[in-house]
Amino acid sequence: MTQEINQWLVNMAGDLQDMIRNDPLMIGIHTGGVWVAERLHKLMNLNSPLGQLNIAFYRDDFSRIGVHPRVQPSNLPFEVEDRHIILVDDVLHTGRTIRAALNEIFDYGRPATVTLAVLIERSGRELPIRADVVGKSMTLNANEHVKLSGPEPLALVIKAAE
Repeated sequence: MTQEINQWLVNMAGDLQDMIRNDPLMIGIHTGGVWVAERLHKLMNLNSPLGQLNIAFYRDDFSRIGVHPRVQPSNLPFEVEDRHIILVDDVLHTGRTIRAALNEIFDYGRPATVTLAVLIERSGRELPIRADVVGKSMTLNANEHVKLSGPEPLALVIKAAE
């Protein structure tokens, strides 16, 4: 599976380079999205630092799930205003994580564009959010979840909800 993930990442980096030529900034969503973004950032040989978002306080289910006791702050070591952003996550499922990430990014400024890249796009969308670049699409049953483990090596685990 690790070899397949590596190939998906190479394909994604190529697709992103074909799409974006304007010195983009890359932001990974904590934690799996950061792992994917680290690899894409390296494959694309980007000069700007990699940004990291922790969207815990921006989630619409914050009051239900609470805060993990070790929530790390976001780190965007650049200005996003009028810049081309590549937003990276590991799994796109309902779309709620991406909505929260966009809300946080816009709190930092208004980017020129946001391109969404995800390693796994799975069935079950609740919001009208689609990825621009996808490593692998999966159709899973409603009771199944896919999770990226890592950071070394990256691996996918599909399991039934508990």
